[in-house]
Amino acid sequence: MSVSPAPSPLPDPVARWRDALDNLSPHASPCRYLVPAKWAAIREDAIAFCDRHGAEAHRLGWTAAELFAVHPEHGTLRIDYCGALMMTELHPSAVEATRIVTARGSARRNKPGQVWGVPVWEYARSGKGR
Repeated sequence: MSVSPAPSPLPDPVARWRDALDNLSPHASPCRYLVPAKWAAIREDAIAFCDRHGAEAHRLGWTAAELFAVHPEHGTLRIDYCGALMMTELHPSAVEATRIVTARGSARRNKPGQVWGVPVWEYARSGKGR
């Protein structure tokens, strides 16, 4: 019987991302117009991404905003401010330097003129989603 190696610890920033996501309720959407069922799936995908691909994303220089941002006033209604993992249920399967590979294609990091919002956990703390 072989023993699986212990999972390697996440880099500190990735562990903070994961903890912040984990602390958000899967049953109560942080964004007013994002229905709870969609939020639960997005949250689950984002946590799984941290576990599976977070260390590589961090190594490649991805930031919390590039991955988990929402518009600071309008949440997910302004998708032009959203991070790669906050727009819909994408089921990310890999991370590269400029994109997140998903079941439906990819979410790009380097959109010309991109302005990022705030990480969804900061938005939730602001209370603007209620």
